[in-house]
Amino acid sequence: MADVESLEEPASTKSIIIKFIISLALGILIMLLPRPETLTPEGHRLLALLTFVVFLWVSEAVPIGATALLAGAGLIFLNIQPAQAAWAPFASPAVMFVLMIIMFGVVLNEVGLANRIMYNLLKFAGTRIKRLSLILAVGCTITSSVFHDATITVIMVFAFVPVFMSMGLKPGQGHRLPMFFMLLIPLSASAGGFGTLLGGGRNPLALEVLNKFSGGTISVGFLEYIFIQFPICVITAVTTWAVLWVLLRPEEKELEGVELADPGPMKGAEIGVLVVFIITFVLWFMGDLTGWHYSVPAAFAILGFCGPGWISFRTICDKFPWESWIVFGAGVSLGVAMLDSGAGRYLAEVCLPLLDGKPEFVVYYGMSFFGSFLSSLMSNSAAVALMLPITLPMAELMEMSPKSVAMMAPMTTSFIMLVIGCPPTIIAYSTGYFSQVDFMKIAIPWCLVLLVVCVISMLVYWPLIGFI
Repeated sequence: MADVESLEEPASTKSIIIKFIISLALGILIMLLPRPETLTPEGHRLLALLTFVVFLWVSEAVPIGATALLAGAGLIFLNIQPAQAAWAPFASPAVMFVLMIIMFGVVLNEVGLANRIMYNLLKFAGTRIKRLSLILAVGCTITSSVFHDATITVIMVFAFVPVFMSMGLKPGQGHRLPMFFMLLIPLSASAGGFGTLLGGGRNPLALEVLNKFSGGTISVGFLEYIFIQFPICVITAVTTWAVLWVLLRPEEKELEGVELADPGPMKGAEIGVLVVFIITFVLWFMGDLTGWHYSVPAAFAILGFCGPGWISFRTICDKFPWESWIVFGAGVSLGVAMLDSGAGRYLAEVCLPLLDGKPEFVVYYGMSFFGSFLSSLMSNSAAVALMLPITLPMAELMEMSPKSVAMMAPMTTSFIMLVIGCPPTIIAYSTGYFSQVDFMKIAIPWCLVLLVVCVISMLVYWPLIGFI
């Protein structure tokens, strides 16, 4: 993987101090506000800490890795979580899975598979940026409905990075072309995770919550789920590409100066790594039978890469973007604290009743936006687990279909507004081709537009198939 350079010129000491003081002042302001009766003291302190940390992240006043560690320490310092609970999520199964998936990207690049993937992609799609990017967006979204979105992201991101480096487009220089692709890949992959039950843990979780809420009377089968969700997944793919094309269209018409030589026959290391990848995918598909978490086959894969000597573990560690991984760990830790402290439930109970009596589109959009907001601060599975116990009773009281509300949750929690929101965006951020501010400028309008598209799609498509 290419060395990641600084995203911006070093900020002045005065600028750093001002941003830090503003962040601290905002946190203290939240802390000093009267605490609502329905919000726990821990939840109140967490919202103050969250305001402080998120502003520091977005302003990039200090290195994001340092801010991430400060988030964990803040949970302990403010007596929101005990030390064990605050730091444990940094080594949770989800975070460790992301660690190993990013390591996959290093392996792909080092053994030459990334170059081979890119060669065949350009051979099929051509170098015209409009055609290539559209095919890439649709491909990432559809494949992420079956494979984990982090897996698809790491494969494609590390296939493109060597191309941009060969064009002289290095990280941290603000080039529009690599930024366009480095944002398109993770957002397209994230937008596809709801397409089938295999796409992410939030999908079966939503069905499980629905089944329990209905007393076992409502269930959705594997193929029925695909029939309901997958067509909308295709629409989100094209919409994602369209939004990024409008907001971040590259000046270049094609990838000029890219001369990828035919990689020729696969080398021994490439064949070995590819075989390990295939076995890993098979084990992921067999997860229901084995009962293994995604991280278990991933750990076996790292052993499979390093054991035969195809790549050294030291090389993987040297090339690994540790800072981005730590940031993801902090995001998970804050998300767990949102659940444990009651802060997330408080926000839901305050915000969602505002939708009562509003038009159907507004209600669905409001619920969708809240799901996306939560998913930007915690894992999408946690967001689904938090919102559905509140939105399902609301749906029943408002004479809405509980089934449609449940099926909407995994869809709308696929769209996030902060880099920390999901593994694909963390992986792409690790390349250094965009800052958090760059990300928000694109991700927030992308999220708002995708929510509109999804709500309209479900209100039009689902009645046609007799779902609502």
